[in-house]
Amino acid sequence: MTDKQSRILVCDDEPSITEFVGYALKKEGYAADIVNSGEEALAMAARNTYDLFILDIMLPGMDGYELCRRLRSRTAAPVLFLSARDTELDKVVGLEIGGDDYLAKPFGVRELIARIRALLRRGSGEMAAQSNTITAIDLTPREFELLACLMKSAGKVVSREDLLRDAWGWEYLTETKTVDTHIKRLRDKISAAGYSPTLVETVRGYGYRFKK
Repeated sequence: MTDKQSRILVCDDEPSITEFVGYALKKEGYAADIVNSGEEALAMAARNTYDLFILDIMLPGMDGYELCRRLRSRTAAPVLFLSARDTELDKVVGLEIGGDDYLAKPFGVRELIARIRALLRRGSGEMAAQSNTITAIDLTPREFELLACLMKSAGKVVSREDLLRDAWGWEYLTETKTVDTHIKRLRDKISAAGYSPTLVETVRGYGYRFKK
């Protein structure tokens, strides 16, 4: 499946946003479903398979963070958060609960499509084909990026700051504990797949190392 054939679920309660995003996705050739609440999104996700979720954070009832948590229990498909709030704390929370990227409103169509393409590439077989080890594990795009960064530097210590920059592309985040949260999830999946979770070692006070 190419990214042009990908199916995307958009959840936002602002008509101006859903109209804009829906039009942009369909113009690019994506199959897009639009819902206005977290409850509707969960119902759609139970009936269909999606390659990407675009979630507003400030939703009526169930917010985007809680929706992401529930989606993460059933799918590893990438999650792109949309929000009118553009603070570092908002980004960190979004990452820690399983989001893969964060786009602040207002945004342009070119940036939106670029983010979508990047997330779909990371979640596709195109990137998974880079490593036989990774293909055996069901990873989110961000977990894949973390593991790929560590494996590229196998045997060497990679700092949390470098992992944030290379896996997220966000140099301005000063809160690095989100890396620890994702590493824990990554180790759990490595263990569940039958590999030793100690393949990813903690180097106290600095970062992580992938064993050769």
